[in-house]
Amino acid sequence: MNETLVTLVGNAATAVEFRETATGGMARFRFAVTPRRWDREKQLWADGHTSFYTVWAWRTLAVNLAGSVSVGEPLLVHGRLKVREEEQGGQRRTFVDVEAVAVGHDLSRGTAAFRRAIRAEPGLTERPERVTDGDAEPSPQGRERAGEMAVVS
Repeated sequence: MNETLVTLVGNAATAVEFRETATGGMARFRFAVTPRRWDREKQLWADGHTSFYTVWAWRTLAVNLAGSVSVGEPLLVHGRLKVREEEQGGQRRTFVDVEAVAVGHDLSRGTAAFRRAIRAEPGLTERPERVTDGDAEPSPQGRERAGEMAVVS
């Protein structure tokens, strides 16, 4: 199946709406993307036309979005582009959605602090770091891997 994958850079235009469904969490929010171009005549940056997208996320990504994103924050959204048409009030309308695969803060416009999500079922993945009082300390396996990476031929 052919899918159109996009990466968008913009800002959260609405609060994240979160719902718990039978298959897990579902979240959505509106995302604004405004291109900026250099106007040579005026010697300044000018905003282009703002496009709005509805970003959808499911399961763990939905839960993490709800706890991480606020209105106005600069984000990068990567996902599957979906265009749908609906009839509302006798008029045909087009909506552009993105089914998110990954969402992150745009670090070219600010800083962020990452907190690893705790998995519901321990043992599914190996955790190379142990966190104590906010400081990361490598586990024995992590130290072994770090030693392997430090070897230069």
